Amino acid sequence: MEAVAGDETVGELLRAAAALVPAEHYAIAALVAFSVFAYRFLELHVIGDLLRGLRGGRVELVFHPASEIYHCVASKCRSLHGRYLATPWLASPHLQTLFLGISGRPPSFTYKRQLYTVRDGGTVALDWLLANLEDGIISQDASTPLVVVVPGLTSDSDAAYVKHLVHSMARKGWNVVVSNHRGLGGVSITSDYFYNGGWTEDVREIVNYLHQKYPEAPMFCVGTSIGANILVKYLGEEGENTPVAGAASICSPWDLVRLYDKALAFGLKGYAELHQPIMARLANWEGIKKSRSIREFDHHATCVVAKYETVDTYYRRCSSASYVGNVSVPLLCVSALDDPLCTREAIPWDECRANKNIVLATTPNGGHLAFFQGLTAGRLWWVGAVSEFLCALHDSSCMHRQKAGDHVLQSSLESSIDKSPYVSIMGDGMVAPVTNDGSDNDEPPSNQIDNGLKLNNGVNDSQQDEKDHKSCISVDETPAKTPAGSAKQQGEEHYANKIHDAIDPVRRSINQLSRYQGKSVGLLAYIAFVTSWPLLGSLALIVFRKKFRKPLSAKL
Repeated sequence: MEAVAGDETVGELLRAAAALVPAEHYAIAALVAFSVFAYRFLELHVIGDLLRGLRGGRVELVFHPASEIYHCVASKCRSLHGRYLATPWLASPHLQTLFLGISGRPPSFTYKRQLYTVRDGGTVALDWLLANLEDGIISQDASTPLVVVVPGLTSDSDAAYVKHLVHSMARKGWNVVVSNHRGLGGVSITSDYFYNGGWTEDVREIVNYLHQKYPEAPMFCVGTSIGANILVKYLGEEGENTPVAGAASICSPWDLVRLYDKALAFGLKGYAELHQPIMARLANWEGIKKSRSIREFDHHATCVVAKYETVDTYYRRCSSASYVGNVSVPLLCVSALDDPLCTREAIPWDECRANKNIVLATTPNGGHLAFFQGLTAGRLWWVGAVSEFLCALHDSSCMHRQKAGDHVLQSSLESSIDKSPYVSIMGDGMVAPVTNDGSDNDEPPSNQIDNGLKLNNGVNDSQQDEKDHKSCISVDETPAKTPAGSAKQQGEEHYANKIHDAIDPVRRSINQLSRYQGKSVGLLAYIAFVTSWPLLGSLALIVFRKKFRKPLSAKL
């Protein structure tokens, strides 16, 4: 009884002692605990900035020791050899990323839109900001540099960070165009194909088209987030065969397995809802609605539409880290080590160091595509770094130049938008093209899309087929230099003509596949070689049989 009474007495004493502590002391203790938790949870670095004297963290560069891109270009960029100090009231990667999505304080200007239809029928919105805004038209022989911007996941030309970049480059006198992903920028899906993290076909076709349209303009590309992954993958796929003179990759995920999380699922579900009629027909709509993470969304949508076996297969094949080694153009890569979406573990440090064309710049802070500077958060550090790098590259001798004759855009490509001058505004605010294939009127009405930025190659399909057929004849139907009256040689010539007649339809079919299906040129060449090799072998035997007959007879 005494022990129990003693225990009760101890408890009562503790409660009594606790009651003697003023309430404000408890409030202060709770505030301190909450502050410590919030500091760690939000990854704040205010104290670290103060300890460094508000100088910011040093920019670390990774490059090959013999890299001309570093020694001739990056070494001249002051921003890449200085420090980055984040806006004090945004001293957190999460706060920076959140503020960029909510506000971002972008500059105010108006784009000029061009609608471009790609080979599979999809529509891409190209939003232009021209250096010379008075006439609003780019001359085909203009040598003003052109920057192509590829936005991030579910972002378009209206994103704050895109506007910061576009405005900065235009102020330097460069022309800029934002290549929005299909289905974004207020444009409807017009084919059964959707873009994804490894979809490089649109970038490839847009780059080739712009290079053909403005051959005198040095072309540079800037990719951000998923757009950076697509851009680097494209550059790795093309190697030396791209017309891109230089590029920049900002906050690339590098490894898609590490990028995706629940924070981005909401945006992709919103994208799917914009295009529900097509998405519901091509993918698992019920699964898309129930998706709670990006991985689930990719399982029910991306893998189904793009026909990947599994989600991991999609991530593995579309991660740009596997293509870094084959990048053959000057490339600046910028990443923040505290990026909450594209983590430092995914950065291919060794691959970047081994490639002489790549300079990797990392900062301790910056968040995802944010890097706000100044007390008012009116500038993005990476925008200045990219602008400085591209200008230095343009003034140097290190710009990449495409090999002559490689990857020329098929002249038969036409935009269905160009065939019809109308744009349909749907009830939900989406913009859809309205074709008018039966119209023969060459003079556009007053509401036609601006001809100064329209794709208009002026070659129809029948003309191209005839041109291809004639080109085959000019190469293959060379008159044989044989004496007249030789029945044997006439028979051989007749046999050769029959072989040509058999090959010609195959070649024309391959040309049509190349134009309309967008197949790889290498794959088509392989198919042509395999299918025509027996016939070509017979033809070669007939042509060269007489040539080798005399030397063989002499030896015998």
